[in-house]
Amino acid sequence: MNLIQLLPFGSVPAELLAELRGGLSREFLVRCDVLPPEPEAQFAFNVTRQQYLSTEILAHMVKRRTPEANRILGVTLADLYIPILTFVFGEAQLQGSCALVSAHRLRQEFYGLPPNRTVFHERLLKEATHELGHTLSLAHCEDYQCVMSPSHGVERIDLKSTHFCTSCWTVVGARKSVQAAL
Repeated sequence: MNLIQLLPFGSVPAELLAELRGGLSREFLVRCDVLPPEPEAQFAFNVTRQQYLSTEILAHMVKRRTPEANRILGVTLADLYIPILTFVFGEAQLQGSCALVSAHRLRQEFYGLPPNRTVFHERLLKEATHELGHTLSLAHCEDYQCVMSPSHGVERIDLKSTHFCTSCWTVVGARKSVQAAL
């Protein structure tokens, strides 16, 4: 079965998960289900940084993955980091089955701007697609409009599309091959 499962950590709004579920189903042409939420990932919280170590959450997700899911995407509102970076929008296992995305820094309000639901949801879909792309063996792409372009800030996210460029599609094959991989 071709399936992506969304695993919320903490109190991720149902509306946000529903919209992300629909967007990922359209992008990958596979079924996308939402799992019951996990508690906030306190085991990954760094008191000094006041952030959550995304690598620890990914390790937890590997144990949580169900046999029927080809990919599992963790979704959190928590601020994520890895030791060498101030923050990350997400992290994934390259060629693995698990990816994680944070909505924390994708909201306009984080930057002192008025809320914009459309921009927020689009950014989340782009980052979720990007992280799932890593699970399909895709590295960062030089095409700034490709969803696999690196995201060092929301300005870069806003420049890219929600789609893979032709070169990235070539790496994973045609959409039918992607469906088979998922």
